[in-house]
Amino acid sequence: MAETPSTMLPLGTKAPLFELPDPDGEKFSINDFDADILVVMFICNHCPFVIHYKKLFAELSEQYRDKSVDIVAINSNDIENYPADSPQKMKEMKEKEGWDFPYLLDEDQSVAKTYMAACTPDVYVFDRNRELFYRGQIDSTRPGSTDNPDGEDLRNAIDSCLERESAPKIQIPSTGCNIKWKKGNEPEYF
Repeated sequence: MAETPSTMLPLGTKAPLFELPDPDGEKFSINDFDADILVVMFICNHCPFVIHYKKLFAELSEQYRDKSVDIVAINSNDIENYPADSPQKMKEMKEKEGWDFPYLLDEDQSVAKTYMAACTPDVYVFDRNRELFYRGQIDSTRPGSTDNPDGEDLRNAIDSCLERESAPKIQIPSTGCNIKWKKGNEPEYF
């Protein structure tokens, strides 16, 4: 399986705006998330890296639910050529895994481009001012590793952000499957 690293959007970048639907058509705007910390994850259904972390996503949401942390997941894959990432499959995965955060569809891939997202999962932590505090790997595990994912890097970043500490000095790019761009829609940064 080919690995694609994240592009590492510059720290301090203001959270790009978005308004996207979930599989039922309910629209969510970035302004709908009012917790102190916002975690934006670009994921999909079929990527082995996302599958590796899918149970951890539910744990993270439960752990931080009452700590003023909102989580939102965005699927930017080409659903025509990758039907495993269709809205119906998104809905099924969300229900099966017990994700209580919105899982949104970026069908035209414009939001992925504004975040300079490159892979799944690609994770961003924004602070109270919606400035980028962390972008990088969830932890050091990978699909097929003998260790279970614990989310160490992401948890440390969220905790530091909640405590108003400095951003982690070392931020290792996330690695995963490349976003499945529609033909001719590949971004210049990719």
